[in-house]
Amino acid sequence: MERKNFKAMNNFIDLRSDTVTKPSEEMRKAMFKAEVGDDVFQEDPTVNQLQEYAADLLGKEDSLFVLSGVMGNQICLNVLTNPGDEVICERDAHIFQYESGSPAALSGIQIMPVDGNSGVITPIQIEPYIRPTSAYYMPRTKVIEIENTHNRAGGTIHPIENIINVGELAKKYNLFYHLDGARIWNASVASKISVKEYASYFDTVSCCLSKGLGAPVGSIIAGSRDFIKEAFRVRKAWGGGTRQIGILAAAGLYALKNNINRLAEDHEKAKLLAATINNCKKLKINLQSVQTNILIFQSVNISIDDALILCKEKGLLLSTGKPGFLRAITHLDVSFDEIKIASKIIEEVFN
Repeated sequence: MERKNFKAMNNFIDLRSDTVTKPSEEMRKAMFKAEVGDDVFQEDPTVNQLQEYAADLLGKEDSLFVLSGVMGNQICLNVLTNPGDEVICERDAHIFQYESGSPAALSGIQIMPVDGNSGVITPIQIEPYIRPTSAYYMPRTKVIEIENTHNRAGGTIHPIENIINVGELAKKYNLFYHLDGARIWNASVASKISVKEYASYFDTVSCCLSKGLGAPVGSIIAGSRDFIKEAFRVRKAWGGGTRQIGILAAAGLYALKNNINRLAEDHEKAKLLAATINNCKKLKINLQSVQTNILIFQSVNISIDDALILCKEKGLLLSTGKPGFLRAITHLDVSFDEIKIASKIIEEVFN
C-alpha cells in the first residue's frame, strides 16, 4: 500500500472524505483525561458511559462501541442471520459496494441488491424480492437494510414516510430491519427529525463517530439488550475485544455531545460548493441531490483521473464516487474560507 506524506497532506484542502478529520484540541483533552478499565470485562467506565449515552440518544435498550462502520454493519447482519440467508438492500448500498464482500466472507450470507432512486427503495420494489418461505431451494430472506444518508447517492436523506412503509413490509414478512446510519446525524440535522425517531423504526442501527462528528475511530451499534449481548460475543470473536479503549471512547462521547448540531455548517459549505460546480461549463451536478455534506458530480470533457490530478496540482483533493463521478465531502476541518478557495480551483480547472 502506498504511504502518504503526512506533512504534504496538510498542505491541501482535503475534500476526499469526512473521515480525514483530526481530533480537535478539546477532543484530545477529553481523550487524555479519560478514565479507563478493561472493556473485555466490561469495566471501562468511559466506554460504558458512551454506550449508555448513545443508547439513550438512539432510543434503544443498549448499544455497543465497535471499531468501524464496516464492523458495526457486519456484526448486526451476522447476529440477525444464519448462513444461507439473504439481505435485501439498495444496489448502491455501502454493505454491498464497500464492505469487501464481508457478508459472504464473515457470515455466509448473500446480498440481494434492488435498483433504487437516489438510494431509496420502496415496498413495491422490495416485495417481489422477498423469497417465499416454502421455497426450500432458495436462500431465506431475513433482513431489509436501508442506508441514511446514502453515500453513493450523494448524501441524500431517506424519506421518513418510506422508512415507515418499508418497516411495515418487514413486519408483514417477519423480517429484521437494519439501518446503516453511518451519517444518520447529518440526516437528522438536515431534516430536523431526531435520531431517536429515525432509529425507532429499525431493529438494529449502526452509526459512525469517525465521519462528520470528527472522532478518530469508532462506531456505535444499537438494539435490544439481547441483540447487544450477542453482538458483544461476535465482536470478541472477530478480534474486536479491546482493553483500555476508553481513550478512544472518550473521543466518541465528546463528538456526540458537541459535534452534532454543527453539521449544519458542513451542509451549508456543500451547497456553496455545489453552486460553483453548477456554474462550471465542464461539470454536471444534480443540485437536488445536495442535501447534506456529500457532492457527486460529473466531468464533461476531462477524464476523472486527469481531473483529480489537475485539482491536486492546485491544492485541492477530491475523490471518486460511483463509477463516472467525482466526489467532494465537506467537514469540520475545512473552513468556509477554504471552501471559497476550493471553489476558485474548481472554476480554474473546469471552465
